[in-house]
Amino acid sequence: MSLPPTPSQAAVVGGGPAGLIAAETLARAGVGVTVYDRMPSVGRKFLMAGRGGLNLTHSEEFGQFVARYAEAAPALKSLIEAFRPEDLRSWCEGLGQETFVGSSGRVFPKAFKASPLLRAWLTRLEGLGVRFALRHTWQGWDEAEALVFAVPGGETVKAKPDATILALGGASWPRLGSDGAWTGILQSKSVTVTPLRPANMGFTLAWSDVMRRFEGEPLKRIALTFEGAIVKGEAIVTAEGLEGGAVYALSSRLRNAIERQGSATLFLDLRPDLSLETLTKRLSGPRKGQSASTFLRKAAGLNPLGTALLRESTPHLPLEPEPLARLIKSVPLTLTGTKSLDRAISTAGGVPFGEVDGHLMLRRLPGVFVAGEMLDWEAPTGGYLLQAAFATGLAAARGALAALRIPDAALTLNP
Repeated sequence: MSLPPTPSQAAVVGGGPAGLIAAETLARAGVGVTVYDRMPSVGRKFLMAGRGGLNLTHSEEFGQFVARYAEAAPALKSLIEAFRPEDLRSWCEGLGQETFVGSSGRVFPKAFKASPLLRAWLTRLEGLGVRFALRHTWQGWDEAEALVFAVPGGETVKAKPDATILALGGASWPRLGSDGAWTGILQSKSVTVTPLRPANMGFTLAWSDVMRRFEGEPLKRIALTFEGAIVKGEAIVTAEGLEGGAVYALSSRLRNAIERQGSATLFLDLRPDLSLETLTKRLSGPRKGQSASTFLRKAAGLNPLGTALLRESTPHLPLEPEPLARLIKSVPLTLTGTKSLDRAISTAGGVPFGEVDGHLMLRRLPGVFVAGEMLDWEAPTGGYLLQAAFATGLAAARGALAALRIPDAALTLNP
C-alpha cells in the first residue's frame, strides 16, 4: 500500500501584507506554509499604518491608478490587473470587514483601523494550517542551500522548503521589522539590488528661529509645485523642514533633484482657491495704518504661519499688490535634504524587475520569489502602497505554485 504524497512545503519570510497574502494563497492550494518573521508578532507596520485610518487602496480609474507607480508602472500593471483594487475590497469584505470610499477617493475599512482586519486574517490563516515562526531572523542560506534563521539564545534554525517567498519589506521604520538587512544577503548571491532610499518622507529646510516656533502647525488647503507637477493638499511644518501628504506626493521628484544638484526649490501657493487677479484686487485696498500681518490676514486670509513663510522667503515683503500677490501664490522654499530612511513612510529601491521573471522568481535563485517593498518600485500614499504589496505577494505565491506544478486555488473574495 503506497503512502499519500507529502504536501509541498513553502517558507514565507516576512509577515507583512505581501507575505501574509502569499501564505494564504499557498495554503489554499494545499501547500504547507510557515511564515518566518524576526518580530514577536506579524503585521506591525501594517498596524501602524492603520492608526490614522487604514488606507487599503484607491477608487480612481484603473489607468490613472497604475500611472501612480511611474517608472515601475509597466512592470506592475499586469500584477495589479490580476488583483485589482476592487478585488482587494472584496477580499477584505470576505473577512467580515466592509469598506467605504472616502471623499478623496481613498478606500478604508468601515472599522477604519487595521487591527480588526489583521485579527480576522490571522484567524483565517491559522484555519488554513499556516504556521508562524516568530523571532526568527533570516541569515541567508547555508552550503546546502537551506534557509538559516537566528533565534533567541544564540541558536540557529534551518529549513529547506520546496519554495521560498521573500517578503521582508524595505528599510523604513526598522523597529517594526523591516530593516533592509536582506540587501547584503542577496548581493552575496550576485543578485543586483538598487540602493534603498526614503520615499514618502519629509524634507529639511534651513528654517530661521522664527519659523521653528511654528513646529507642528499645519498648512491647510495649499498647493505645491515642482517641475511642472502641482499637488493640492496639506503639509506640516517641522523643526527641520516640511512633511505631509502634499509633500509626499512630490517626494520622489524632490529627492531625485536633491540627489542631482544638492537642493530643490519647491513653490508654495498659500491661496490656490484665488486667482492671481482676484488676490491682486484684494491686496489693492487701503492699508489704513494696519501692520503687515493684520493687512495680510484681512485682505488675503493669511494666518500667522502664512505671513511668516512670506517673510522667510524674502528680506523685504513687496509693497505693490501684484508682486505681493505673486509671492503669496508662489512662495519659494529651498529644500536641502531628505528626512532619514528609517523615518520614511516607505522605501524606494530594491530588487529590480530585471532580476525576476514574470512570476517574480529570482533568475539567479530558482525557487526563490520576491514580493512587496523588496522589489524596486515606489508610489505615493493613498492606497497605492498596500495595493502593490498585496498584488505582488499574490503574484509571487502563484509563481511558486506554478513552479511546484500545483493548481492555484482562488482566494476567497466573499464569505
